Amino acid sequence: MTLFDAGEPAPAPASPAPEGASQPVIRLVVAYDGTEFHGFAAQPEQRTVTGVLVEAIEQALRRPVEQFTGAGRTDAGVHAWGQVVTFRVGSGPGQPVDPERLRQSVNRRLGPEVVVRSAALAPPGFDARRSACWRHYRYTIVNRPEPDPFLARYSWWVAEPLDLSTLRLGADPFVGEHDFAAFCRKGTAGSTTVRRVLASHWTDGGGGVLRYDIRASAFCWQMVRSIVGLLVEVGSGRRRPGDILAVIRSRDRANATRLAPPQGLCLRAVGYEDSTGPDGGSSSR
Repeated sequence: MTLFDAGEPAPAPASPAPEGASQPVIRLVVAYDGTEFHGFAAQPEQRTVTGVLVEAIEQALRRPVEQFTGAGRTDAGVHAWGQVVTFRVGSGPGQPVDPERLRQSVNRRLGPEVVVRSAALAPPGFDARRSACWRHYRYTIVNRPEPDPFLARYSWWVAEPLDLSTLRLGADPFVGEHDFAAFCRKGTAGSTTVRRVLASHWTDGGGGVLRYDIRASAFCWQMVRSIVGLLVEVGSGRRRPGDILAVIRSRDRANATRLAPPQGLCLRAVGYEDSTGPDGGSSSR
């Protein structure tokens, strides 16, 4: 997988603003092409999604951004359609924040590479990551003898034939609560690799385009890319669908070493208790 949603310590709860202070929490739903970014999270001397977003927001508001948080930390080359971010607006001169004007201003600066799809004031206590009930990722494969230049930035080209019915059989065992240590790159010391997967399935997009959708309460680092890498081995006949559960139970990273490339992965939506997901999906657990 290319992110670690719940493998890191949660950010410290925001201190309550003094009475009368104007520190609104803003919630954005953001889409981006991750090709030219060194991931979502801010990194010194690297171009990241957080870096360009914070710069554009501060330019638009002429005030500092505080406590900027994303629902999922996507790695270099990974895309998003429904990334959710929250932040507080620091003190300073200026009018109260108009979310719609902020959305338009940021899009003029960053679009089409980064686009704010919606902007709103968040309810008290809302946090993009800690308040999330689930994340939905989609992985796209182009399964044809020749690559497609128009899909190359957003998919993995696999020339060898993949059997869709076998892929679907292989996807089923991931549903439920498991220790996904076999599929997670080691990251934060002491973090758990137990995750609850709510949905795992393949669809045929036509023309050799195959899509794998997975929804879970949280993911660990490189989990989805590792799962897809193993499923491609199953779909090509090098492994059997019956091997999947044994790999999960092994909790051994050596049993799922093939890593699907980042460009096929996209964060599609994030669900919260207070509403449906950004794309209208259910927010049920």
